[in-house]
Amino acid sequence: MTLLYKADPDRGRQWAQWFAQKAPEIEFRLWPDIGNAADVRYLAAWTPPADIMESLPNVEVIFSVGAGIDQFDLSLVPPHVSVVRMKEPGIVEGMVEYVTQAVLTLHRDIFDYGQLQRERVWREMPVRAAATRRVGVMGLGMLGTAVLDTLRRFGFPCAGWSRSAHEIEGVECFAGVESLDAFLARTDILVCLLPLTDATRGIIDKHVFDTLPEGASFINVGRGPHVNQQDLLNALDSGRLHAAILDVTDPEPLPPAHAFWTHPRVRLTPHIASATRPESAVDVVLDNLRRHRAGERMIGEIDRTRGY
Repeated sequence: MTLLYKADPDRGRQWAQWFAQKAPEIEFRLWPDIGNAADVRYLAAWTPPADIMESLPNVEVIFSVGAGIDQFDLSLVPPHVSVVRMKEPGIVEGMVEYVTQAVLTLHRDIFDYGQLQRERVWREMPVRAAATRRVGVMGLGMLGTAVLDTLRRFGFPCAGWSRSAHEIEGVECFAGVESLDAFLARTDILVCLLPLTDATRGIIDKHVFDTLPEGASFINVGRGPHVNQQDLLNALDSGRLHAAILDVTDPEPLPPAHAFWTHPRVRLTPHIASATRPESAVDVVLDNLRRHRAGERMIGEIDRTRGY
């Protein structure tokens, strides 16, 4: 059994060490040292080769090394090849940490205090109770559910929106396009954790910003193409939106002249909200290899009709 890794080479060398320790019977190869391509049955990649069936004719499963698969062109992956998203604890823990600090940054007025600091003004602002600041998360998969579970423990009134119906303890859940406006109208801090699909591309637009309560804030840890960037800038400049924390943009990195770099109401980070941890990622992949050999459905295996 042979697995080929095609992503960040430094992380790949860590994967190789863990495979050697935990599954020495599996031959682990690191791109571009493919060896005999006909041997490769499994591929772990950020992006597969464009000519995958020519370069890896016997591949059966592609494991994404990230939580999403929007970077894949599924039209180039034959239907008989399974595609599996990464679902491992490190990704969840990192995302929960990042979104929690972002929500607390907005809730405790750190943007405003930053401006006061630049102006050398020492002035208190009223502290609002968490119970008066309503948080809404778009996307109720593994990451969105974990984020909401943590935020509600701070006392924030939490809601979630997704395409399909969910039930989450302590969270008001909305489902479907027909409920989106009601979800937005009750949300003071909006968090985007949607998968990127044709249906969600550009979903965060002027309508969303106009439907949020005036002075709401926005956190994007989904994907850059979820957002109409000009609509976001207009909402910030008009005061309709108070602030935005963006871990993802379109493109990445942004061009040097882009307005987000210097906007006083935008905080940027370079797509670092969460990352796969090699040791736990290898455990997840090994479990899925066992499932695949046993003819079981793998954890994170995508439904191609939905795109995630």
